[in-house]
Amino acid sequence: MAQPASGRPRSLLASGLQLALLLLIAVAMLVPLFWLVSTSLKGPAENIFTTPPALLPSQPSLEAYQRLFADNPMLGYIRNSAIVSGLAVLANLLFCSLAAYPLARMRFAGRGLVLALVVATILIPFQVVMIPLYLLMVQLGLRNTLWALIIPQAATAFGIFLLRQSFAGVPVELEEAARIDGCTPLGEWWNVMIPAARADLITLAMFVFIGTWSDFLWPLVILDDPNLYTLPLGLQQLASSFSLDWRLVAAGAVVSILPVLALFIGLQRYILPSASGDAVKG
Repeated sequence: MAQPASGRPRSLLASGLQLALLLLIAVAMLVPLFWLVSTSLKGPAENIFTTPPALLPSQPSLEAYQRLFADNPMLGYIRNSAIVSGLAVLANLLFCSLAAYPLARMRFAGRGLVLALVVATILIPFQVVMIPLYLLMVQLGLRNTLWALIIPQAATAFGIFLLRQSFAGVPVELEEAARIDGCTPLGEWWNVMIPAARADLITLAMFVFIGTWSDFLWPLVILDDPNLYTLPLGLQQLASSFSLDWRLVAAGAVVSILPVLALFIGLQRYILPSASGDAVKG
């Protein structure tokens, strides 16, 4: 049945308002990023606090980026952050998927209680467990090491819950077919569940990477050696009590954003609704 003519203008108006709202949100998100990049590209003789503000640099220069890498161990900060974030992502994908599989597919006493306790830990602020975690790292002899940043992030309650929900949606017939082919429970996890949950695994990897890459509080507490500083701690060193060059700070912020932006652009095409067809193809 054709849509009434009176309903069509309303539909167009609703679509237009929705588009306008999305454009407004996009502009609100992009303007601070544009301002950050513009500030980092302004020349040393250019005033960055003009009234009205200058959105575009009148004397574009890469001088701030040159000084950023020449006068600061930025490559070391980036290396430390990459090591911590990369290992945290790998550990989460492994441990969270191994923990989520029995919670989703196996039957055992107390399964619901275990899942409830795991989900409940999401509500506990990190500040509550920070001191006990610090004492534990000291007792293990891991204070002032990169392992002290990696181990607390090796598995997350959010990751377990996310993958549990993903595994629970996989058709049981796929497991039965794998079992007929002689797969063990570990084989079913690897050959059926992992391919079927690819999109959720990539989503978890992005969440863990972004959270670990941008973490400031825990590295500040557990690290004293400047050679082990991650990128957020390194950027904090750019702001001293004697001088503050906003061009340098802006350049450092842009450098810290680029890996996250590249990761999102590179992986967004893989973030599709989980399809059991992936497991069938595997």
